[in-house]
Amino acid sequence: MQIFPPLKDEPRRAPSQTQKKILELKQRRNAVILAHNYVCREIQEVADFVGDSLGLSRAARDTDADVIAFAGVDFMAETAKILNPQKTVVLPDARAGCSLEELCDPIELGLLKRQHPDALVISYINCSAAVKTLSDIICTSGNALDIVSQIPEDRRIIFCPDRHLGSWIEEKLGRKMILWDGYCQSHIQYDAAELLKFKQANPGAPLVSHPECPKPVRDVSDCVCSTEKMIAFCRENPADTFIVATVVEMVHRLRREIPEKTFIAAPAAGKPCQHCVNMLLNTPEKLLDCLEKLSPQIELDADTIQKALRPIERMLEMSK
Repeated sequence: MQIFPPLKDEPRRAPSQTQKKILELKQRRNAVILAHNYVCREIQEVADFVGDSLGLSRAARDTDADVIAFAGVDFMAETAKILNPQKTVVLPDARAGCSLEELCDPIELGLLKRQHPDALVISYINCSAAVKTLSDIICTSGNALDIVSQIPEDRRIIFCPDRHLGSWIEEKLGRKMILWDGYCQSHIQYDAAELLKFKQANPGAPLVSHPECPKPVRDVSDCVCSTEKMIAFCRENPADTFIVATVVEMVHRLRREIPEKTFIAAPAAGKPCQHCVNMLLNTPEKLLDCLEKLSPQIELDADTIQKALRPIERMLEMSK
């Protein structure tokens, strides 16, 4: 457990020398810094946009910068490149991958499609560019319900790669889908029994979790939602303290958006709080280095970009 008191009670932090250099170099490069909610506070503080995958996709699509520095994981930077093939897209650490991406092999997905030729493939955005080329529509945890609800009920759906997000959609919409057997390594670490005890020890504090968590965790939660909707829930709920079963770096965003409230990062897998190890590969020093060297760059061939763009554009159109 880690308790974060109201941010309004803390003195404002002065930017570090590294942060100042990042901001100066960003101006010289005509760069935009896009950061996921799960990266460290120091990067969030210098980013032009901090958000979830849907918001980041929109920000990448709409930017007029020459360089996109993407503080996140590789599939996110790939999505930015697909939306902006003419721009330079850099990632602070090329090793920043995703367990969900690794658990969805495009060859195996192709075989599954052949077994169900009439099925529509809806893929969670946490997948490789290769999987996106095999998909009909991309979704995020923030718009998955809306996307799937627009598909006629008599149309079969293959949903990949997150089985927990998929089962949550099934529960909410009352329809069955063909679910890929993947999971997010960070979100499966929570234990429902432990969280229930934690709730009982903190009466009056709602427990908020993500749909990528297993069903037992979702069942003991007061709200199950995406990161952006988590902010809205905590802002609008009258409680002054919240237990959040999310990556602890997300708490920095929550505190900045709702500085008058207290957040308790839920324990996970015997640890006081949860981190995404891939997101932690993004550091201010690496961000500065990738802006200086314009490396490592995201490179995708034209055919992949063309095929992967279609399902992403369909997502953006269906999410208006």
